[in-house]
Amino acid sequence: MNQVAAIPSDQPGAAGKVNLLDFDRQGLRDFFAQLGEKPYRAEQVMKWIYHHLESDFGNMTDVGKALRAKLEASCHVGPPQTLVDKAAADGTHKWLLGMDGRNAVEAVYIPEPTRGTLCVSSQIGCALNCQFCSTGAQGFNRNLATAEIIGQMWVAAKQLGNVTHQNRRITNVVMMGMGEPLANFDNVVRAMSLMRDDLGFGLASKRVTLSTAGMVPMIDKLSEVIDVSLAVSLHAANDELRTELVPLNKRYPLAELTAACQRWIARKPRTSITFEYTLMKGVNDQPEHAKQLIRFMRKLPTCKVNLIPFNPFPGTRFERSDAETIRAFQTQLLNAGILTMLRRTRGDDIDAACGQLAGQVNDRTRRSAGIRQRVEQGEAHAL
Repeated sequence: MNQVAAIPSDQPGAAGKVNLLDFDRQGLRDFFAQLGEKPYRAEQVMKWIYHHLESDFGNMTDVGKALRAKLEASCHVGPPQTLVDKAAADGTHKWLLGMDGRNAVEAVYIPEPTRGTLCVSSQIGCALNCQFCSTGAQGFNRNLATAEIIGQMWVAAKQLGNVTHQNRRITNVVMMGMGEPLANFDNVVRAMSLMRDDLGFGLASKRVTLSTAGMVPMIDKLSEVIDVSLAVSLHAANDELRTELVPLNKRYPLAELTAACQRWIARKPRTSITFEYTLMKGVNDQPEHAKQLIRFMRKLPTCKVNLIPFNPFPGTRFERSDAETIRAFQTQLLNAGILTMLRRTRGDDIDAACGQLAGQVNDRTRRSAGIRQRVEQGEAHAL
């Protein structure tokens, strides 16, 4: 795969130094070759960074003193700065991580009896403007560097006491945080390769999932360059409604998205795509919407649906479907033979549930101003 130069990470106190979190294994080997070092030295350092979560070159005891001094002078291991660390009543954990002086993103850890899932962000804000998403309401600033993406996992692993191949607290990673991952393709792929690499976090392909709103050409490209799982944010199975909810649908309508998903499955016949469907009261939760979804899924018979109750945020016009409607919708799909799961809402008491991630975005669009105005008008009306 052709790699592009990583976006430099802006970390305090590291001016002019190379952030080693920006490199996958081959990139780190190439960088060490530029330093005049043998490639195996890069792999030694990589194990210290990801297996031992070590950021101090002085503690890398099997690396020669001369090389440690060289690295200290020109490099650093610079994960994002933790600005806020919150734990929910259900054990969900959320970190607000500073990416530069004016921006921050959120990462969320969701513990379950048999696994622990980390939700990772790929952009500061999001340019896609999906109507029901808190991240989209904040507008967009920029793509995250590889170091800023894998650095979210590094911080979470360090704080959770995760030890690769021993005490693995993080068993799954989902690229479902802030941003559209396929709009930041190279940096996201590089970060996912570190999640999967045995010298990185060593996760199996089925345990790293990328979620996209449907960037069709990049879905095809992704299937060619890395082996990970795919999830698609669907939310409606007719073009008119989906374009309203997910504006990207106007560019890549359902017929094109379906064809891309069929190509994905043809290339990876033992895999299944998960279609995420957020249920909003009176918008996409009626029996006719379920029928449309059933027709869509029959074109992709090996795939499954993940129903997500809408999680509200300030300024939104949407409401969560009631429990009876959600159960009826799921039952309609199950009766049609569609494998359908209902996602349990986690971490909503700390705004860590699906669709609630917001962070701090120095918005380059005018979108966040409109949301703020609606919130202020709502508060004034309440008074």
